[in-house]
Amino acid sequence: MSLILAIDQGTTSTRAIAFEIRDGGLRPVAVSQIELAQHFPQSGWVEHDASEIWSAVLQTCREVVQKAGGVDRFAAVGLTNQRETAVMWDAGTGAPLHRAIVWQDRRTAPVTARLTAEGHEPAVQAATGLILDPYFSATKFAWLLDAVPGARDRAIRGEVKLGTIDAWLIWKLTGGRIHATDASNAARTALMDLKTVEWRDDLCALFAVPRAALPAIVPCAGVIGETEPGLFGRALPLAGSAGDQQAALVGHGALHPGDAKITYGTGAFLVANVGPEPVASTRRLLGTLGYQAAGQTAYALEGSIFSAGSAIQWLRDGVKLISESRQSEAMAQGLADNGGVYMVPGFTGLGAPWWEPEARGAVVGLTRDSGPAHFVRAALEALAYQTRDLLDALAQDGAPPLKTLKVDGGVTANSFAMQFVADICEVEVERPAFQEMTALGAARLAALGVGLLPDLQARTTEAPARWTPRMKPAERDRLLSGWRRAVKAAIIAAPDRA
Repeated sequence: MSLILAIDQGTTSTRAIAFEIRDGGLRPVAVSQIELAQHFPQSGWVEHDASEIWSAVLQTCREVVQKAGGVDRFAAVGLTNQRETAVMWDAGTGAPLHRAIVWQDRRTAPVTARLTAEGHEPAVQAATGLILDPYFSATKFAWLLDAVPGARDRAIRGEVKLGTIDAWLIWKLTGGRIHATDASNAARTALMDLKTVEWRDDLCALFAVPRAALPAIVPCAGVIGETEPGLFGRALPLAGSAGDQQAALVGHGALHPGDAKITYGTGAFLVANVGPEPVASTRRLLGTLGYQAAGQTAYALEGSIFSAGSAIQWLRDGVKLISESRQSEAMAQGLADNGGVYMVPGFTGLGAPWWEPEARGAVVGLTRDSGPAHFVRAALEALAYQTRDLLDALAQDGAPPLKTLKVDGGVTANSFAMQFVADICEVEVERPAFQEMTALGAARLAALGVGLLPDLQARTTEAPARWTPRMKPAERDRLLSGWRRAVKAAIIAAPDRA
């Protein structure tokens, strides 16, 4: 038995990947994927069907087991998932009692606004590392309990269960025997104390979530339980679990203070390892738990960029300046410089460290010489400027100096953009040959959990691509000064400031 079955349950799809353990590393040998339907019952509301998610997990896993030669080749199961999404189900029947409320959902904004106005945010942030925002699970749990008649009373009696997607899948995979969530997912609920890694009664009371309905918190590596024998042909140990961004941190091997990864997708998530003690952010980055494994806990600071690859998508699909995303690299390289043109991609506001939800997209510095290539280059450059803003915030929060910025996601195929990130951020940028970092992290945690790997260190025979800084300091300073002026212009032009 040398295979690990990794389940990667994401926002838009569910995947299963079989990894073979070879020479101390992990190599993918089979994959299956199913798209996930999105439900938008009202403006700002986003839901998933938890039963559909479970069916997709079961189907993709069974397909991968078959492709890889049968269940007897598998040693363990690892799980990674979309974070913060809230599920409520019947403890007796295992049936969901409502659609899952997705992490993107904003329906509980009035609740978090009220709690903020009442002055609760400093205490919540001190305990959990998180700000008060509908993004996190606690207010979603409370909404579900109030939306379904009788659910709150039944939850207090233990008849109704609450959890994020990992807890839901652990329950289903173990046939309802185990109600557990891993520490990295629990850290995203706003109910867990970051230092003690335990639920806090005062936070449960503040958010009106009965502790009796919450899962037990378990480490990210170690046997949580065994899968039902009938699911895959025999019982398999479920031995690893982590939220997607934390799993990517492990997948990259960003295991030491000063290591960081950023995933460039539609948006971008930076997660920086800050070591064995949590760091309180003064720049409204999110304090979180990176992973808990082999008796050790690693903490992290996280920053979100709302628009990354979406700016390139807008150039392609919105204003049609390019017909394919890959054209952007050649167009940007065709210019000697940016011509003083900056794009602030505030399509859905600006995230950390600006936190300006009402900001809108802006292009500044246009002249008669500006053309389509300047728009394209400005969009790519914005990736680097936004990344630099997050790294500056990390430094101001006292995070260890960054050694290497590990990157993944579709935008990393653009060499111009990655070189510009290295230049503006003054850091080496490293892109692994294998890009599925979330699934790889889940597999690595599971392999460690059953003793098939001695540690979480990344081992690979494929050399990563690397970009090192080569821009002169004076040029970097000039470009950053222009970017910050552009951000201020976008904020000033926001609708509530007009």
